[in-house]
Amino acid sequence: MKSLDLRGLRCPLPVLRTRKALAGLEAGESLAVISDDPLAAVDIPHLLRESGDELVLAEAHEGGGRRFLIRRAARRS
Repeated sequence: MKSLDLRGLRCPLPVLRTRKALAGLEAGESLAVISDDPLAAVDIPHLLRESGDELVLAEAHEGGGRRFLIRRAARRS
């Protein structure tokens, strides 16, 4: 599983870096993202609705911010 610690970055960087990381994953692979940007709680789920990738988990992170666990969907042709 790949992980991204995006704490300290502000909109739009967390969602842009998440999109880039997802593009490098194969279908079924997972990505864990930690972000303390309040807008990430809206932006990352929105990105996943558009991309078709699965938001497995979104929770408060003990170090601050939110943790997202994402599963890469099958690539569309």
